[in-house]
This record gives sequence, structure tokens and C-alpha cells, in this order.
Amino acid sequence: MEKNGFSFEISHAGRGLARAGVITTPHGVIQTPCFIPVGTKATVKSVLPETMKSLGSQALLANAYHLYLQPGADLIDEAGGLSTFMNWPGPTVTDSGGFQVLSLGVGFKKVLAMDATTFRADDVVAHKKDRLAHVDDEGVTFKSHIDGSMHRFTPEISMQVQHQIGADIIFAFDECTTLHNTRKYQEGAIERTSAWAIRCLDEHKKLTDTRKEKPYQALFGVIQGAQYEDLRRAAAKDLGSMSSSGISFDGFGIGGALDKDSLGRIVSWVNQELPEDKPKHLLGIGAPEDLFTGIENGIDTFDCVTPSRIARTSSVYTFEGRFNISNAPYRRAFKPIDANCDCYTCANYSRAYVHHLFRAKEILAATLATIHNERFILRLVDQIRQAIIDGTYGDMKADFLSRYSIRRPGAH
Repeated sequence: MEKNGFSFEISHAGRGLARAGVITTPHGVIQTPCFIPVGTKATVKSVLPETMKSLGSQALLANAYHLYLQPGADLIDEAGGLSTFMNWPGPTVTDSGGFQVLSLGVGFKKVLAMDATTFRADDVVAHKKDRLAHVDDEGVTFKSHIDGSMHRFTPEISMQVQHQIGADIIFAFDECTTLHNTRKYQEGAIERTSAWAIRCLDEHKKLTDTRKEKPYQALFGVIQGAQYEDLRRAAAKDLGSMSSSGISFDGFGIGGALDKDSLGRIVSWVNQELPEDKPKHLLGIGAPEDLFTGIENGIDTFDCVTPSRIARTSSVYTFEGRFNISNAPYRRAFKPIDANCDCYTCANYSRAYVHHLFRAKEILAATLATIHNERFILRLVDQIRQAIIDGTYGDMKADFLSRYSIRRPGAH
């Protein structure tokens, strides 16, 4: 599959639906499976873009809604596109703004552990939160979280914003629901997302034709359907075969709030229906154990803020588990966060020093912890990819999870 400098090739098949391959974009290649760190506002918080490259990041994802509000998509376009603007030498990705329908609209964070059994309602708003987004069949009206100004996102506007931002991979505008919405609401959201997907294809084709001097941007459709198998499969069949204005989707994202216990099943339902020869992206998932689940069920790329977000709260990964380095036992721990890690932080600093930085509320604490966490996840997915290629995936997974899930590191 090749289109204007964008292509995807599968090189190796592994366990279940797992595979290794290569996504080619105008700004470089992405070896898959791949974890894509999140730089919401054109930066991974507290870390230089050049540092992200040295950590092994192949691509970065930014948020179209946030960049639309600040500094403005037109400014990024004038600067030469996202990669040039942020001095990032590789491929970039933007989400559509659809996630803000969930996070701003109802006040829920997107978490795998969201409990799908507690309640059902069509109009869901989190406790002590105000609704900042209102959905209708034409689009979504947002209230800016920055200054309270009102804004309108439609499929057409989302495409216009993302074309101006200029990422190599962009996503169709979708309605991201919660697990608490009723089945009836989920059905309506699926119909809305399908109608919006056609409008995105049409606008994408128009913008691609009128901006021929710009590098081609691959458009991914987003599969919703919450925890319902029939809705997920129907949405996958719909978008998987959808075409309009003479084009179809270049790849697909699996979106929505997900119940952790059902992650593998939901992903497998979708990927059993989608075209095998197109890349699949799992939106907002990045816990170590969930990477294995996604890859085994056909996921090629992931994005997630978790490694950087938890780093800023002093939580760090090791191959023996995750712990909070600001806790008292690490005050005199004069060894690296993880002796098996090859990152800059572990090569140069001790647990005791990073502990001190967090206790002293120094900005460097976030930088060093984020460098480590991002490298940990990037390296883990690199190892998974190599294991698929070598045919040793089963042993590699068993070895990692036996250490990561059961044991927890001490201070000494």
C-alpha cells in the first residue's frame, strides 16, 4: 500500500495478530510495533525534542485541539509545519480533537480502569466537573479551558486545523464516549462518527488537492463502540470499507474509554474486521502490560501520556516494577533507577539524587524521570518488535511479565 510517500509494509508475523512492519511517511519511517510519545502542545513536557530522538523515539504525537487554541494552527502552518516548528526531525501525528469531547465534555479522564458497571446515563458528567463541550450531529461546541472563549469543531474544521498543523498522520474527527453512556447513546455516537468520517474524507481530499505543495498526510479513521462487540465490529466494517471522494482511510485508530479487562477482546474484535494491510493505532494506551495485549491483537502503534505524566509525580518504571522515587526508602539509594536501563538518567544519576530533586521541588526532577520513563517504554516496544522478528516473542513476554508483575524493587 503506497500513497504519495505514505506506505505500510508487514515484514514479520508473530503470535495471534501480532506483526512487525514499516510505516513510511514524508518525514521518515516508523518501525512497528512502535510507541509514540505524546507532546500535547508540540513538546513532551520537560524534555527537549532532540532528547526524545536520542531516547529512540521514532515519532511524536501532538493534540490538534490544544494547538488550535495555542499558538494557532495558522501560525504552525506559517512556520513550515509541526516538525519544523518544534525542531523534530521525524514523523509526527495529531489526534483530531475528538478526545476533548470526552475529557472536556464530561470531565472524565481516559483511563483503562474506568468501571463500566457502576451506572449508565445519556448525559454523563464527572463529579464536580462542568460540561465544557456540547455535541450535536454537525459537530462540537467547545468552551476554551484557557480563557472561556467559545469554539466550534466540525469534521471539516478538524481537517483544516490538522492540515495546517501538518502532521504526517492525522485522525478523523470522532465522538469519544465513556463506558458510562447508555447503549442507546453509544449507538447514536457510532452513527455520528460514521457520518463525520465521510465528511472528513471529503474535506481531506479537497485540502490535499488544494495544498499540493505540502507533504501528503495520511488520514486514519477512528473506531468507537465502547465495550459492545457488535458495535465495535460494525464500526470497524463500516470505516474499513468506507470511501468517499475517491479515497479511503490510510489506517485506523481504536478509540474510546476502555475497560482494562476487556482490552484484548475489544482490540481483537476490531482488527478481525479491519483491512489487514493497513496500520492500526491504539489511542491513549501505554502501560507496559497493555502493550503486549495490544500487539498480540494486531496493534502497530500506540500513543500515551502516561510515561511523562507519572514521571512528574515521581513514579518511575523498572524491569522489576514501578515505584515512587520520592518515597523515604530511596533517600540513600546510591544506585540507578534501573541498573538494566541505558538511558541518560540511569547512566549519570542515582535514585538518591532524583529523590532529592523531587523533595526539593526542582524542575530537573521531572526532566530526569521523564527521560527514564520514556526510554523504558520505547526500549520495551523495541524489544517486543525484535522478539517478533526473531520468533522469540512468547519467551520474551513471559520473562518480562514474570519480573514486572510480581516483584517490586527495594531501595538497595
